[in-house]
Amino acid sequence: MNDSTIMLGNAAIAQGAYEAGVKVSAAYPGTPSTEISEYIAKYPEIYAEWSPNEKVAMEVAIGASIAGVRAMASMKLVGVNVAADPLYSIAYAGVNGGLVLVAADDPGIYSSQNEQDTRMVARAAMVPVLEPSDSEEARIFTKLAFQYSEQYDTPIIVRTTTRLSHSQGIVHPETREEVPDKPYVRNIAKNVLMPANAQKRHIVVEQRMKQMAEDACQFEINRVEMRDTKIGIITSGIPYQYVREALPNASVLKLGLVHPLPKQLIESFAQQVDTLYIVEELEPVIEEQVRSWGIPVIGKEIFTVQGEYSANLLRKAILHQEIPLAAPAEVPQRPPILCPGCPHRSVFSVMKKLKLHGAGDIGCYTLGAVAPLGVMDFNVCMGASISTLHGMEKAKGKAFIQDWVALIGDSTFLHTGINSLMNMVYNKATGTVVILDNSTTGMTGHQDHAATGKTLQGETTYAINIYHLCKAMGIEHVYEVDAFDLEGLENLLKQETKRDALSVIITKSPCALLKEFVPKGKCIVHADKCKKCGQCLIPGCPAMRRQENGIPAIDANMCNGCQLCEKRCKFEAISLIPRKEGGKA
Repeated sequence: MNDSTIMLGNAAIAQGAYEAGVKVSAAYPGTPSTEISEYIAKYPEIYAEWSPNEKVAMEVAIGASIAGVRAMASMKLVGVNVAADPLYSIAYAGVNGGLVLVAADDPGIYSSQNEQDTRMVARAAMVPVLEPSDSEEARIFTKLAFQYSEQYDTPIIVRTTTRLSHSQGIVHPETREEVPDKPYVRNIAKNVLMPANAQKRHIVVEQRMKQMAEDACQFEINRVEMRDTKIGIITSGIPYQYVREALPNASVLKLGLVHPLPKQLIESFAQQVDTLYIVEELEPVIEEQVRSWGIPVIGKEIFTVQGEYSANLLRKAILHQEIPLAAPAEVPQRPPILCPGCPHRSVFSVMKKLKLHGAGDIGCYTLGAVAPLGVMDFNVCMGASISTLHGMEKAKGKAFIQDWVALIGDSTFLHTGINSLMNMVYNKATGTVVILDNSTTGMTGHQDHAATGKTLQGETTYAINIYHLCKAMGIEHVYEVDAFDLEGLENLLKQETKRDALSVIITKSPCALLKEFVPKGKCIVHADKCKKCGQCLIPGCPAMRRQENGIPAIDANMCNGCQLCEKRCKFEAISLIPRKEGGKA
């Protein structure tokens, strides 16, 4: 198979894993890495799964590697934090079958809560890092990562960024390599990291990294492109593309292996150029090491540590030139907002009425922090809503949190919320946890999880029952309520936030964007009954707007008949036109 095709960076990574003979893939969805697993699931030769979180995904891949097959875990930057525990340890133990972690960083913070640099994690964990600069390299480097993993007995990180993950490029697919399974050999000294063994393995890891750094001087993925020697640039990944566009005549050392660094190659390149720049997005990871070797370089003193780079940024910083760009088209601001018919909006509208505060979490419902709802006060990371509410109660007592609830989605609850809720039970906490169950992992594109009853391949499986799970923990007060049952939800929230005990409210209503979702119909406004009170507009449904005459209007193309506006109207000025069987409203 030598025909060229255009592939998304994430699709190219999946193709590379397929070609490398990978047999097991595990991941938790998270932008910008999500599509990797969705593409891998199309290859029947690979077992692929959505794991409940990144730590589990990493451990599944580790288990497959120990058993003797090539395995891969994929996750976004902050997911690497969740997977750090097994990652740091398997670096000491090494591998059997090739083991690769694909970590997708997010310069510019397009879809994350921070802008961390996975290369810094890799340095601390002593794990080598490959960084492709286009889709074809994404395919090739992924394959190569498995070879390096087995050659050097180490897990390998393939680092991507949002720009690479979600851009497209020409790829030249190849046939799958059928890699024989490696026999499992029991080796306690290598694989059981009790202190006496780990001390010896640490020495092995240091030697391995030193050897790889020396060998990397000959790696084809680290290449020197000599042109004009007045300017020399060391770069890698997507920034390489900006360098070639902005400074086509400059000499370049393009690094494919960014950790460990090929010291001798870098020293040789530095001697051949007059002025040496290091161009890398985010942290000065390469720069700091090169400076430590006594090599004079120019780096973050003229470049930013924030956000994405661009060709124009490099022209301005290095050449003191700037190509004037056309003024961007003036378009109306589009603030982030929950979709029409979103069940979270209904829950938040009740919370706003009751003046409740939300200890927040990561998901679509994070939008509950912004106007017009504004009920979420903070969020930290996946699963933290429950733990932070617990900490508030232990700090200030039940009286302080009587107007607070923890907000967490169904997928996030299964990700890391379970342990937090268990902690509340164990430590005799009070407080109310609201699990917003919309039957999907909505924020990242509607992936299934352990409570949906479907696997990554869409096969039917046992669906974890969140209600029974909470009851099994010993929580006496657990309730399920329709997210659009405004009266029932209001009564529950009033009752449970005042209760001197731990309680869980599960609001159930499917995401309105699910394929299986069937709209009830369309809501319409009866202008003759409308009192222009604006109550229907308070939740901020994008399908509704106030007309010049003060009477709300509903966009029939956007409305899916959730009836939130109708239920908020005391004057029966809004009604539902039911959807006809097999047709439209």
